Amino acid sequence: MLLIPFSLFAQDSYSAKIDSLMKAQAEVNHFNGNVLVAQSGNIIYQNSFGYRNFETKELLDNNSVFELASVSKQFTAMGILLLIEKGKLSLSDSLRQFFPELPYSDITIQNLLTHTSGLPDYMEAMNAKWDHKKVAFNDDVIKFLATEKIPANFSPGEKFEYSNTAYEMLASIVEKVSGQSFKDYMEENIFRPLGMNNSRVYNTRRSSYETIPNYAYGFVYSDSLKKYILPDSIPELDIVYWLDGVQGDGIINSTAGDLLIWDRALKNNVLLSEAMQSEMFKPQSVIDSSAKMYYGYGEFLFENKYGKSIYHSGGWPGYSTILKRFLSNDATIIILSNNESDVRGISEGITGILFGDEVIFPYVHKALNVDKEILKKYAGSYTGVNLKIDIIFKDGKLYRDYESRPDIELIPESETKFFYEDGRDLQIEFQTGPDYNIEKIWLISGGLKTELKKN
Repeated sequence: MLLIPFSLFAQDSYSAKIDSLMKAQAEVNHFNGNVLVAQSGNIIYQNSFGYRNFETKELLDNNSVFELASVSKQFTAMGILLLIEKGKLSLSDSLRQFFPELPYSDITIQNLLTHTSGLPDYMEAMNAKWDHKKVAFNDDVIKFLATEKIPANFSPGEKFEYSNTAYEMLASIVEKVSGQSFKDYMEENIFRPLGMNNSRVYNTRRSSYETIPNYAYGFVYSDSLKKYILPDSIPELDIVYWLDGVQGDGIINSTAGDLLIWDRALKNNVLLSEAMQSEMFKPQSVIDSSAKMYYGYGEFLFENKYGKSIYHSGGWPGYSTILKRFLSNDATIIILSNNESDVRGISEGITGILFGDEVIFPYVHKALNVDKEILKKYAGSYTGVNLKIDIIFKDGKLYRDYESRPDIELIPESETKFFYEDGRDLQIEFQTGPDYNIEKIWLISGGLKTELKKN
């Protein structure tokens, strides 16, 4: 399926539909953040919703600066690729070539870039032993792993396993090879040349109490206080303090507009040669071949009914982010939230609009009592493309059954339609025949309907 050419009429139509979707997301699901949608680099929709600071009630605008979380990884990858293209690094260089004190053998730059290193999770490893009143930096992470000799999870190249540690190491390698701080290197080689004037490495908020203008502070919702608060005051979220100095796996801060500049630079080979830039978007490691999901260098690669896309999402207490581009029609979606909104689900809804699919906008769900004998008929195992859903009946209710986490109740809003108790924008809808026998079933995610089959 391809987008029709973007005439002015089509742009106005898409813009109006996206705006209606986003207003519903803000009203019903409390989306707070910035959204930008472009086609071939031309902005067809841009808007801000809510506050950049829930305490002062200062509003977001197009130039508000967000923590990108793991969307940062593509910038770290670019930093490495620039050094490779200049002949200062090689993909086959080993991690211990730069940090011989580390107890990990045979890990290459290629392994680090593609999440195939097997390195242990530094966050998990440090959580039990690090002084949480002290901000950790990259050097601290390396010293900790070298001293504690935390074992690797698997041999390098054995499989894909998403690794924040690997990208922390890559940022440290950038510093070692360039002789500059990661912040200065990124500014000199990426942000300034591209004119990304609102972007920077910002890991000095808590270590040096540095503030920057128009900053979108990340807030989390407190069930007990019934309001959004800074995560700094929540003990179980103290990683926002003691890991605030670590860079490479996160900590790039930017705006939606600057990210569009970045997206165009990747598309048009502005920083790298075409040959090197293309390597960033090639399947360098396999995540799930049946789902057509791979990883390049700092980017996820995915293919579905809308064609091929490159994307990365990010999450950190108070933030959720996504930057996605479809290759078939050069459509770019950028969503930055500073209250942990469901940016993936929202991006799915925007995608549906751009490709002319029916999109069900968020609405307020109202529970309805349904006869238990009807509910029993809906229990079963259902599958779709790269998707399996188990629905069970227990204690007179329906639940989405998960193997590794608690079941979630499916609350009826009609005899055939159910919404998720946990508040996510997900619904299950059945089409039934006589005596409520199931004819079809749909999962509705981000407003898009996916048909499932009963096993």
